[in-house]
Amino acid sequence: MDFTIEQATPDDDPAIRRLLANNPVPGSITVTYEREPNYFWGCDTMGPLCQVFVARHNPTGQVAGVACLATRPLYVNGQIETVGYLGQLRVDEPFRGRWLVSRAFRFFHQLQIDSETTGYITTIIEGNIQAEGLLVKRARRHFPLYQALDRICTAVVIVGRPKKNHASPYDIRRGSKQNLSAIVSFLGRHSSTKQFFPLFTEADFSTGSTTRGFQIEDFLLAYQGETLVGVIGLWDQSDYKQTTVQSYNNSLRRIKPFFNLGGRLLGFKPLPAPGQPLHFAYASFICVAENNPAIFKLLLRQVYNLTAQRGYAYLMVGLSERDPLLAEVGRYVHVPYYSRLYSVCWKEDLSFHEKLDGRVPYVEIATL
Repeated sequence: MDFTIEQATPDDDPAIRRLLANNPVPGSITVTYEREPNYFWGCDTMGPLCQVFVARHNPTGQVAGVACLATRPLYVNGQIETVGYLGQLRVDEPFRGRWLVSRAFRFFHQLQIDSETTGYITTIIEGNIQAEGLLVKRARRHFPLYQALDRICTAVVIVGRPKKNHASPYDIRRGSKQNLSAIVSFLGRHSSTKQFFPLFTEADFSTGSTTRGFQIEDFLLAYQGETLVGVIGLWDQSDYKQTTVQSYNNSLRRIKPFFNLGGRLLGFKPLPAPGQPLHFAYASFICVAENNPAIFKLLLRQVYNLTAQRGYAYLMVGLSERDPLLAEVGRYVHVPYYSRLYSVCWKEDLSFHEKLDGRVPYVEIATL
């Protein structure tokens, strides 16, 4: 009873940023997901409504934990629904225990009762044994039910020198204010084939902070004649979100010196030392007509070359393991980073999970 769970205020910002920096997320590469210079800027990309909650240790006033509950319109079985995302769950190491997470879920459950949100999803990075055990394998009776939906591969594509463009029947053009309407219209027509693809409006790309840091000119568009057939974007969020390497697992640690040596010959930047950030951008808004791999092959090469020209070390591409487009990503030198996608339902109402029709999901990894 020494803790209070409440909505965070701007005054909590320094404490939340310290908590993130001091509590790494384990995996094949153990990293910290940091939010400098302002935690709340990164929350804007999660959805038009993002609530940040903190667990406050009453005797000291210290922020012991943080979590986000974001809602946004997503395509569910081809129709727009308001879906929640549970993310950024972090508990400071001195306060870790199942009881604090239990308090948080009781709090979230009450919020859900009063919400119009139809369901929730979340992701857990593979290798985060503590989170998986607490939330999935050994969840308490009053915890929500985490049910696995898919395996998401985030390919950390290692960027070297620009590559020769593929011969293709498609033309590549850049985004502009003049063709923004066509881009948004295309996304609306074709993204519904993917489960959980976000709904985007022109305002998302021209005003507000939903796509903070993204420039319309960084859309790469594939045309067949005058018909738009594919979209991809290059999104740099380093001004407000950073991923810092803390350690490598044994396999990666052993090969790191050899990779760095050979990588220099290919124009690759060395893998960062512990304590150094990853210098990367996201391949975002990936949408191609009929999920055509040939169109995606061209777009991926174009966004890779743009990434190289701008001096990034890595290009992050996130796709479902079941997505046929993922095979094209595998043709590039990359480090795969896996996470599990779950539906999150309270046990008295599993209708959201039960109605999902099994179509391939698309999770916009830049917004998590």
